[in-house]
Formats: sequence, C-alpha cells, structure tokens
Amino acid sequence: MKQKLDQITSTCIPIAIDNCNTDLIIPARYLSSTTRDPKFFGDAFMHDLRYTTDGQPIKDFVMNQTEYKEAPHEGVHEIIVAGENWGSGSSREHAAWAIAGYGVRVVISSSFADIHRNNLLNCFVLPVVVSPAFQQELFASISADPQTQVRVDLPTQTVTNLATGKAEHFDINNYKKYCLMNGLDDIDFLLKNIGTLPPAPPLQGGE
Repeated sequence: MKQKLDQITSTCIPIAIDNCNTDLIIPARYLSSTTRDPKFFGDAFMHDLRYTTDGQPIKDFVMNQTEYKEAPHEGVHEIIVAGENWGSGSSREHAAWAIAGYGVRVVISSSFADIHRNNLLNCFVLPVVVSPAFQQELFASISADPQTQVRVDLPTQTVTNLATGKAEHFDINNYKKYCLMNGLDDIDFLLKNIGTLPPAPPLQGGE
C-alpha cells in the first residue's frame, strides 16, 4: 500500500452517508481473515450496501450506478466525497485497508472519527477535512455532473472543485505530510533518522 502522494486530480464517488461507521465500511465477518491482500479487502469495501445476501448488486447504491461503478484501480474515482463523521464506531484498521484496497487515495469529509483518520494516513490514504459548505458544494457539483473532477494538492494543502474553481485549505500533521509525500511508513521514517538511510529533513510546525 506504500504510495507517494503529491497531487491527485480525479472524478469522485459521492457517499453521502453521515456517521458511516466502520462496520458499514467493512463488515465484521472480514476481520478474522489473515490475508493482507488489497483486493480481498477492496472487494469487501461497503460490501453489505453494495450487494444483497445472495451476492447481487444493489442497483440503487451509488457504487453500483453506471457513473461510479468503475473501481479506482481502473483509472477513475480515486477520491471519495463522504458524509460527515466518516469512520465512526469501532477502531478496526481493516476499514482503512478496505478503502486503500479499493484504490481510493483521498477521502474528503467535513469530519472524521479520529482513530479512523489516523488509520487512513497509515494506509497512505489522505483524509481531507473541509467545511460543511464546501462538502455540500462538492456533492452538488458531482450530482449535476458525475464527471466533475476534484484536485487535491498535498504540498499546498488545498482541495479544488474544478467545476466551480472554488478551493479550500486543509490541515495535516507535518510528519504525516512528509511520510505521504515520500511514501514512508513509520518504520521507514525511523530508519532514516537512525542513520540506516539518509536522514530526513527536520520537521517544523504542524499540529
């Protein structure tokens, strides 16, 4: 799952579910698996909203609609625009594995559950917090035109609705920003700072 993240410009999957908990993101029955295969967890992402009990796609669910059903690893929809309080409930890291395994690189919401937000960062998925007004503008633009693209620029910490030209700044811890931009997990970062690899530049500011 280690991937550098600099700038993402993509169409989006709008999942306008407030308080979408980790049991919806990945049902509990998948937690007993010992695999870390990204496809396994990607296929489980939002499974019980995507499929009936006999495995048939639920046509009304957004991820099964023609405009949004292609998976991000096929080159589209690398961004989710989500409802508020995304990732609430249990702290299962499998929820972040499922999102990353599906191919999503960025989740945009007006708020995230804290533990889930950190789990996303550890899976090289960027959680972007925007104002409720900007979140609703994104939903409106995507509803009007599913081909609407959003640009997320990590170096400048900005997210832009390319349909309207409006942009917002988002916050991110400087340490996690550096790791995302360089494709480093926590162990990689530590190795850089004990001399096993060239040292990382000193971090300043941040949360």
